[in-house]
Amino acid sequence: MQTESFTPKPSDKFTFGLWTVGNRGRDPFGDVVRPAVDPVVAVQRLSKLGAYGVNFHDNDLVPIDATPAERDRIVRDFKKALADTGMKVPMATTNLFTDPAFKDGAFTSNDPRVRAYALQKTMRAMDLGVELGATTYVFWGGREGAEVDAAKDPVEGIKWFREALNFLCDYARDQKYTLKFALEAKPNEPRGDIYFPTTGAYLGFITTLAYPEMVGVNPEFAHEQMAGLNFYHAVAQAIEAGKLFHIDLNDQKPGRFDQDLRFGSESIKTLFFVVKLLEESGYDGPRHFDAHAYRSEDQEGVWDFAAGCMRTYLILKDKARRFREDKDIQALLSEIRQSYGESAVGAYSRATADALKARTFDRGALGTRGLKYERLDQFLVDLLMGAR
Repeated sequence: MQTESFTPKPSDKFTFGLWTVGNRGRDPFGDVVRPAVDPVVAVQRLSKLGAYGVNFHDNDLVPIDATPAERDRIVRDFKKALADTGMKVPMATTNLFTDPAFKDGAFTSNDPRVRAYALQKTMRAMDLGVELGATTYVFWGGREGAEVDAAKDPVEGIKWFREALNFLCDYARDQKYTLKFALEAKPNEPRGDIYFPTTGAYLGFITTLAYPEMVGVNPEFAHEQMAGLNFYHAVAQAIEAGKLFHIDLNDQKPGRFDQDLRFGSESIKTLFFVVKLLEESGYDGPRHFDAHAYRSEDQEGVWDFAAGCMRTYLILKDKARRFREDKDIQALLSEIRQSYGESAVGAYSRATADALKARTFDRGALGTRGLKYERLDQFLVDLLMGAR
């Protein structure tokens, strides 16, 4: 197997957030262990590793208390780094969770002044994102939720969230921005409960918006895994609905806090199917890694982490190709799926319904036939473990 095939290149569309390679290793029980990473250095190092682009929250790039002159200098230097390396900014987002003003939510705060400030901050961040080339804008409502249900009305919270998104869609349209919005779900942390805890919840919510065609989802592996859900299925649902506007790839042990582990460090089989789905579905957006290095790493370990995310994706992409080309696997799949794609009864008509009601089924035969899923799954395990 040629190791060169696992060397990333810009055409693979791998992206990282400034907050990912810039993560300093702080956690609730321990302080930082790594120095801050200058955004220009992040662009340069990721480019050398073969990444396609870099994404950011507004304050990842421009500190929240920066003066106008400081803001202009930072953006100028960042633009030059992008131009020098050919790196892109496909996506941007707004930090609506760190500042104490958002301690009880941003778009869903009980305080209308906080909601207004959140809209102001987001509009300015959208301007910055578009200035740097972003075409997708992600919304993660990290503080949109509650610990004390008696204090907040979730019905009103949903209405306020809808009002905010409709306002921002109108703003984007008025500014002639070609942005698409992508909503990112998470069940909890940092709030006890976060509104819209799953990708499916957002898919339902999008249909209630003024401009549903502008809004899709940004599913994240760790977030669905935290809830004990199947991320592969969530991504498939988004693709089937035409709403996979962006995707966050990482890894996560079930039932834990949000770990944002290196892609493929834990969940090889599930992530194999995710990669296979992305590569075979026609999805042409970035493969964004929303993860960070272990707290045990120094700064060089951060770049080992970034390289590892991309390498593992390419290995799984190669495994998906081998799965398609494996004669034994495909023969077994053909046997299992011999009537695959065939409609059960066709479109409804009175005659079709009457005929179906009169039809005789051999329940015994249906219930006792073997489906050979054990053999198929072992073929996959052999493939993933290098035995095929």
